Amino acid sequence: MKKSPIDQQKLLQKQLQKLICPSPLQEITHPLFDKKKITVSVKRDDLLHPHISGNKWRKLKFNLLEARKQGINHIVSFGGAYSNHIHALAAAGFYFGFKTSAIIRGEAHYANNPTLKQAQKWGMQLHFVTRKEYRERHKCEYLQQLQLRFPDAFIVPEGGSNHLALIGMSELCNEIKSQCNKKIDHIVTATGSGGTLAGLIAGFSHNQNNTAPKITGIAVLKEADYLVDNINILLQQGAIKATVPWQLQTEFHGGGYAKISAQLLDFCQTFEKQTTIPIEPIYTGKMFYALFELIKQDYFKAGEHIIALHTGGLQGLQGLKKRASDKK
Repeated sequence: MKKSPIDQQKLLQKQLQKLICPSPLQEITHPLFDKKKITVSVKRDDLLHPHISGNKWRKLKFNLLEARKQGINHIVSFGGAYSNHIHALAAAGFYFGFKTSAIIRGEAHYANNPTLKQAQKWGMQLHFVTRKEYRERHKCEYLQQLQLRFPDAFIVPEGGSNHLALIGMSELCNEIKSQCNKKIDHIVTATGSGGTLAGLIAGFSHNQNNTAPKITGIAVLKEADYLVDNINILLQQGAIKATVPWQLQTEFHGGGYAKISAQLLDFCQTFEKQTTIPIEPIYTGKMFYALFELIKQDYFKAGEHIIALHTGGLQGLQGLKKRASDKK
């Protein structure tokens, strides 16, 4: 007897619980922290799963559950050639039985890079579009045309950032609360599309009191002030009233998205040697670099406890190596 969509959703929920485990919360030490008398812990979402990790998984989870609830088994989404979101979606499709398709910004030869090669091995179908067409991805008319092209599909926005993503991020907030035995003063995260920051705001705005943490996003894109509006729209779509203080720091982009200076690379390598925590320079590297700079600037007060969210994305290191070798 064929299972109903609701039964299939429940089955998927059980599969998710078995395969994706809560990530650890790890305190790290550094002379700078001692000097400024602060405590720093890292929420290791890079350890959620070998292939489906970080904030990309948190934002995907309830999109997949909603698709199953509707009886839909085909997911379509958007991304660049080295997208962590596309990589995670392809892996999720492989592990949980979804057909996946991706609208990729750029030329067809990008299919040979490590990220998209692996996505194809997991069964994802790639559809390359011009940068001009890709800019249409948020417009209703374009999405309607895409739905006609893929009538059996559940369309997930770039980065997985929608109101369903906020539910997944709220689960992360609950994990942090249950794991932490001390007051949380600040949460810091890298910010690309704004969904992770919005989700943290949503998660810590539920049933909060005067001890709610301040949440700070580190924008990895240049001229990212527009993300403030995006974040507020996501909160409105999720019917969330923000009751926690939050801020988007926009001066640590290092020249723009995927712009990597020698200074940033050196920081990432030194950080990993000192903490044994691997990071990459596109998202987490910029976030931790910004965190250290903000500590130096006394953005945080003595005695405060900061939790830095490691949003994964380590698969992108292979792509960086490929791009570096191509330039030689």
